[in-house]
Amino acid sequence: MSRSLNILIINRFGDPKVDSFSSDLEEILIKNGHLATIYNENLHENLSPVFNSSTPPDLVIIVGGDGTILLATQRMPVQVPLVGINYGEVGFLADIEPEDVTSLISLLKEPLNLEARMRIELRMNGKVIGTALNEALIITDRPAKMLKFLIHINGKVAEQFRADGLIISTPTGSTAYAMSAGGPIVDPRVEGFLMVPLAPFMLSNRPHLIDSSRTVSITLETTKPAKLVIDGQTEIHLDTSYTLELSKSASPALFLEAGQNFFEKINRKLRHL
Repeated sequence: MSRSLNILIINRFGDPKVDSFSSDLEEILIKNGHLATIYNENLHENLSPVFNSSTPPDLVIIVGGDGTILLATQRMPVQVPLVGINYGEVGFLADIEPEDVTSLISLLKEPLNLEARMRIELRMNGKVIGTALNEALIITDRPAKMLKFLIHINGKVAEQFRADGLIISTPTGSTAYAMSAGGPIVDPRVEGFLMVPLAPFMLSNRPHLIDSSRTVSITLETTKPAKLVIDGQTEIHLDTSYTLELSKSASPALFLEAGQNFFEKINRKLRHL
């Protein structure tokens, strides 16, 4: 018989409907023999105290939209299994709808069936400045001003272009901002860097999907100030000349497999946009 799981419930902060649903969920989990705790703090605080306690969570259930899931993965000091219950607009990352909680309970048996989702580690001058589950976005601080990018792959110049910005996406993030900018939908089991220029000056500058085993760097060649936005949650102001190195993170996000076919799910959700 599987042991009880220690489950942390993280809410979209400040939503009374989500708070009420999470209270009911906590009661259901406890009745099914699990330990359950609701995280009632603003998620913009680091989760280290919870994870460093004597009883760290075995699973995190996130009640909210994709933004809450992305923020939670950034705030976790280590990646533990997670599953999202969709209380957002579309919920590409949330596999469970609120009315399907009973199906979630049936999945809470060890060993948990997990799917690893690649994250992108971003470095400047050898220092890690962030990790993205969806995407990293480079845009100018000044509207209507273009940036000049130089892309190196395995030490060779692969692309040089001007554009309003650049989306550096994971396959998971291919259904987010990258898709809106004209990028392809990528199977999340593929491991690669998807680069999608934003409004490039030349129409020949097309999206690239690059294998994660390659050495990839991006140099910004401009006199205009720019910023890096990671998963829509973290902003970092950049100097006018810098090089950003990309690598596959050694700590992927771990999603509880909910038995949904990725392509069926995407087709269904896109029809509701």
